[in-house]
Amino acid sequence: MTHSPHRDTLARWAARARVAPLPAPEAESVPAISFEFFPPKTPALEAQLWACVDRLATLQPSFVSVTYGAGGSTQERTHATVVRMVQETALTPAAHLTCVGATRKEVDAVARRYWEAGVKHIVALRGDPPAGQSYAPHPGGYDYASDLVAGLKRVADFEITVAAYPETHPQARSPEQDLDNLKRKLDAGATRAISQVFFDNNNFLRFLDRALAAGITAPIVPGIMPVTNFTQAAKFCTACGTVVPKWMGELFAGLDDDVETRRMVAAATAAEQVRILQANGIDEFHFYTLNRPDLVYAIARILGVKPATAAAA
Repeated sequence: MTHSPHRDTLARWAARARVAPLPAPEAESVPAISFEFFPPKTPALEAQLWACVDRLATLQPSFVSVTYGAGGSTQERTHATVVRMVQETALTPAAHLTCVGATRKEVDAVARRYWEAGVKHIVALRGDPPAGQSYAPHPGGYDYASDLVAGLKRVADFEITVAAYPETHPQARSPEQDLDNLKRKLDAGATRAISQVFFDNNNFLRFLDRALAAGITAPIVPGIMPVTNFTQAAKFCTACGTVVPKWMGELFAGLDDDVETRRMVAAATAAEQVRILQANGIDEFHFYTLNRPDLVYAIARILGVKPATAAAA
């Protein structure tokens, strides 16, 4: 079949508005990066985690965080993983800690164990209850993340990171109430917030404008999750209130059995997202790794972050 283009094709192309290129990576400052891991449940997953840690550690992240299961279900695994990072790596680990399922005395005891083990950074969260249950403060526990932040500061001089929700926490009464809650957490002693995952940069950038207008000056670091399994990601995002754009679903449509193409689409999509944020002045990123290093490593390189050996050369 012969291709016969329309005679006015070139004129149509030439008539379009020109889009300026993104600044070259060398024109931007190298951003700070951090990573999130989750504690392994099996020996195979433990091997996968430490392979991921070893690969991403070469990028010299400012810190790495280790998650905490719903209802505190991974408390001991989280503790063991974070303490091993302190003992065996040069990384700065941050342990997730929640209000769920424990008294203040119990939470404070966990925090002291971290401090004594050399873990000085906590990601303080309200936390999610076990599946099928609604959140209710534990009798004698910390009610909300702002209370937990204040309590941790009484235990020791932790660096504390909290969560932010550019598209509003699904249980918040309003965007304004959700933003007020973020300010309370920061005013209680947190030094930064990390955003819930998002895919629409405009939503995030507008959220920064609103936060600044509300008197928030601490950094709100974008949380970036490269998506390779769209169905799984969409289910997760629905639960946490993240908008999944229609165009994103169309990119992954029909690729359920094509792993390699899904990986390429995921890398391209996340790389475009972070480069546009970088061009808008964002110079710190937090990556939800899902304990898989390759895509995150590649995207960090696109941002201009190089391994320590390459940077030294």
